[in-house]
Amino acid sequence: MAHEILIVDDEPDIRLLIEGILRDEGYETRLAGDSDSAISAFRARRPSLVILDVWLQGSRLDGLGILQAIQGEEPVVPTIMISGHGTIETAVAALQHGAYDFIEKPFQSDRLLLVVRRALEASRLARENAELRLRAGAEATLFGDSPAIAAVRNQIERVAPSGSRVLISGAAGAGKEVAARMIHARSRRAEGPFVALNCATLAPGRFEEELFGIEGTADGSGRRTGVLERAHGGTLLLDEVADMPIETQGKIVRALQDQSFERVGGATRVKVDVRVLAATNRDLQELIAAGRFREDLYYRLAVVPLRVPSLRERREDIPGLARMFLHRAAENAGLPLRDLSGDAIAALQSYDWPGNSRELRNLMERLLIMMPGNGTDPIRAEMLPPQVGQGAPTLLKFDPAADVMGLPLREARDLFETQYLQAQLLRFGGNISRTAGFVGMERSALHRKLKQLGVTSDERGAG
Repeated sequence: MAHEILIVDDEPDIRLLIEGILRDEGYETRLAGDSDSAISAFRARRPSLVILDVWLQGSRLDGLGILQAIQGEEPVVPTIMISGHGTIETAVAALQHGAYDFIEKPFQSDRLLLVVRRALEASRLARENAELRLRAGAEATLFGDSPAIAAVRNQIERVAPSGSRVLISGAAGAGKEVAARMIHARSRRAEGPFVALNCATLAPGRFEEELFGIEGTADGSGRRTGVLERAHGGTLLLDEVADMPIETQGKIVRALQDQSFERVGGATRVKVDVRVLAATNRDLQELIAAGRFREDLYYRLAVVPLRVPSLRERREDIPGLARMFLHRAAENAGLPLRDLSGDAIAALQSYDWPGNSRELRNLMERLLIMMPGNGTDPIRAEMLPPQVGQGAPTLLKFDPAADVMGLPLREARDLFETQYLQAQLLRFGGNISRTAGFVGMERSALHRKLKQLGVTSDERGAG
C-alpha cells in the first residue's frame, strides 16, 4: 500500500512542486496551507509522514507549533521540516521538538526523496520494535508439515494479497493470531502497522474508547487514538470478536462499511484505510441464533472463512513443535538443550492438548527449567505432568517386572505387539496409514496384524 504524505506549506507553488516529486515516486499526498487545515487533515486521517514548512504566513501557528501539536498526538508519525530562511537555531529547535530531519530550500529532489525514504523506514522499524517489545515471543508462522496445517498455509498465501476480510476460527491457543500475522505479512499492507485488540479482555464500557478513541478538548488535550486509527494503512485484528458488546457491533458495522467513524465525544468523522481480520473460538452462527451477535457484522467479517486446526487434529506436528519450543526456551534461559525420548514423544502425541500449541509451549519451557538431573539427559515420559502422562499409551506403562518369563515366546511376543500397536494407533489418532508408515508396514499388512491380535482401531482420519 502506498504511503500517504501530508505536505504543509503556505506557498501553493512549493506544495505542488513537492507533490509532483512524491507522486512520481508512487506516494499519495494531501496538501494544507496553514496550521488549522494541517491539523484538521492530520486528525481526519493519520498520514505516514508530514513535510512541514517552518514559516507559514498568515497562519495561527507556525511550523514548530504544528510540530508540537502533531508530536503530542502521534509521536510515531515522522515529520520533515523545510525552510527557505533556515538557521542553525531553527534546525536545532525542530529536532529537539521531535522532527526527523531539517531541509533548507531550495532543495534537490533527490535529497528530499532520500530523507523521505529514510524517515519512513525509521518509522517502520520503530513500530516493529515497539510491537516486538509488547508481544515478545509472538510466533511468525504456523509450524508443521501435517496436511491440515499445510492446507491452512496455502489458504493464507492465496487470501493475503487479496485485501479481503478474513474470519479466523479455531480453539484457544491453536494459532489464530499467528495466522492473522501471516496474512498481514504477506499482504500489500505488510509495511503498515499490525494492531490486535483482544475483545475478551476489555470491560464492556471501554470497547468504544479502545476502538474509536477519545476526541478530547478543542485544543487537542485529552485526545487518544483508538485501534482503528492506529491501524490506518495496515491491519486490525479483532481477537475473540464474539465478546464484543452487541451495541458496539452496530457501530463497527458502519465503520467497516464507510471506513470512517467518530471518536467518543467527537462529531467529526475520521477516515481510515484498514483491513480488518477477526478471530473467534466460538460458533458465531449459534450466537446469531441466540441474538448475541449481529448477522450483518458476521457477513462483513466472514468474507473468507479460515479455520486453524487444533493440535490433536495434527498430532504428527507435535514432535517438531515440542523440539522447537525446547530450543527457543533453551536459548532464552541460557540452558543446555535437552531432547525428548521416544516414550515422551509418544505420550505427548497421545495427549489431547486442550490448550493447543500454547499449552505445549508452556510445558516445554517448564520442563527445561524445572527438570532435575543432568542437563543433557533426555526428557522421558515419567517426567511429564500426570495429566499428560495419564493418557500415554499402555506400552509406556508396561511393567518390566511382569511375569513375562512365565509365558511362551509366542504369547510374550503377541503381548508386546498388541501393546506396541495399540500405543502407535493412539499416538496417530487411529490413522492406519500414518501408523503403518511409522512402524514400517504396508497398510494391508497392518490391517491383517491388527485383526490377528484382536486390536480394534479408531479410523478417525484414516487414509
